[in-house]
Amino acid sequence: MAAFLDIRDLSIAFDGKTVVDRLSFTVSAGKTLALVGESGSGKSISALSVLRLLDERHASYPTGEILLEGDEDLLKARPQRMRQIRGRRISMIFQEPMTSLNPLHTVEKQIGETLAIHQGMRPNQARKRTLELLDLVGIPDPEHRLDYYPHQLSGGQKQRVMIAMALANEPELLIADEPTTALDVTVQRQVLELLRSLQAKLGMAVLLITHDLSIVRRYADDVVVMEKGRRVESGPTETVFQSPTQAYTRMLLASDPGNLTERPENNAEAILELNGVNVRFPLTRSFFGRPKSWLHAVRDISLTVRQGETLGIVGESGSGKTTLGMALIKLVQSSGGIRFRGQSIEGLNQKEFKPLRKNIQVVFQDPYGSLSPRMSIAEIVGEGLMVHMPDQKEQHEAMIIQALKDVGLDPDARNRYPHEFSGGQRQRIAIARALVLHPSVILLDEPTSALDRSVQKQVIELLRSLQQRYGLSYLFISHDLAVVRALSHQVLVMKDGKAVEYGAAKQVLRAPQAEYTRNLLEAAFFYQDADTGEVRAD
Repeated sequence: MAAFLDIRDLSIAFDGKTVVDRLSFTVSAGKTLALVGESGSGKSISALSVLRLLDERHASYPTGEILLEGDEDLLKARPQRMRQIRGRRISMIFQEPMTSLNPLHTVEKQIGETLAIHQGMRPNQARKRTLELLDLVGIPDPEHRLDYYPHQLSGGQKQRVMIAMALANEPELLIADEPTTALDVTVQRQVLELLRSLQAKLGMAVLLITHDLSIVRRYADDVVVMEKGRRVESGPTETVFQSPTQAYTRMLLASDPGNLTERPENNAEAILELNGVNVRFPLTRSFFGRPKSWLHAVRDISLTVRQGETLGIVGESGSGKTTLGMALIKLVQSSGGIRFRGQSIEGLNQKEFKPLRKNIQVVFQDPYGSLSPRMSIAEIVGEGLMVHMPDQKEQHEAMIIQALKDVGLDPDARNRYPHEFSGGQRQRIAIARALVLHPSVILLDEPTSALDRSVQKQVIELLRSLQQRYGLSYLFISHDLAVVRALSHQVLVMKDGKAVEYGAAKQVLRAPQAEYTRNLLEAAFFYQDADTGEVRAD
């Protein structure tokens, strides 16, 4: 198979510091090559260098070539030539569609712009082609969505618009940088199957950048493993997965979050009890401000969480997972019965609930967004102590130090700021902030979604050890069923605000009764054993 892109001995430096060292790989026409490795390994930087998208005031290329079809070195191409190549011969799907799409422009304008630049299409022609592209990538009712702005689309729809833009000019190479990060498992599978079908239809090559090895195994022909800017292993995907030669590759492959967790004793105290919980939001109001129509986000949910137990809450975006979690910690208004350690809390106002709030803490999805960049780690972790334990100020520093030790962080770093820590370390800080108040329940809202698999495993093992040490109960909200499987004793599956399935994790994940649950498991690259009927990881 002919090489469309040939990278030879490529080194990349920022302000003189080498971040990619003599990297070589080949992307063949019509094939998929995956670049894998942990955050900071140089995957995305290498891909961006193909299109010369790095800031060349600071970035330089001390060695190497990026050869297009064997003869044209893109590192030596003039800016005008690169503008011809970008979006025409080589396109890119960026990692975060919300920040990559212009919030001030409609879907039609953003896709039409690339058609006008590269093909000189008039507005009527561009509109017709845009409709074809939106239909191609599976956007429902595409004519209606031409005038939509990015914020009016779901995460999966935004990613499909990005794919439509990238494919508008039928490129010969598509670079897909983490194209499914933070998407629901069903949407992930739809996006990846779409890319595979379009690849077959258009005959294009794909350079796939991801930290999700299950995706690599299913969709990539070849794989390059990167560590700290260097290629440590490469070859056909199945060969690398079956017989890895390097310790780093073996570590990545062994970074599965873990197996099903044994449920604690059934006679443990009931910490949280829900009976027919509902959450509704007003959609439209009358002239006098009275609600006319409602969104029923959570419908009649009943469950029990015992001490030392983890309830995994799964479902697609919009299923009501996070809304239910927010209702449990009294951050959204709900109806129905909610009891904490036998005490009814659904009727309490915020002032009445405040003494109990330190017992129910939360760790949010994005650790960087939920940590104030203006506060030191000591201030962040100790903020709850100032609110809930103001009369014990002389003990605060010792409690902060202990919380940081509990999550495996050096207490000497407590005067540093969030930007000085990695993603996994920031998530540990967020856990320490919740832990310092010695709560009974911690709500974990997608706490590992943006982390590498190896870091995910570290965080899961940390949460397990903290649960065993302190008897914590977790409400674990996630769309990652592999992580849910590793941590949960019970599982609640939600769809359209309703409980589709609820029970012991072993029962729900190994022998699901509901068709919707089986679809979620299949989309998450699980399969059902034909002989035993048990659902296993692929």
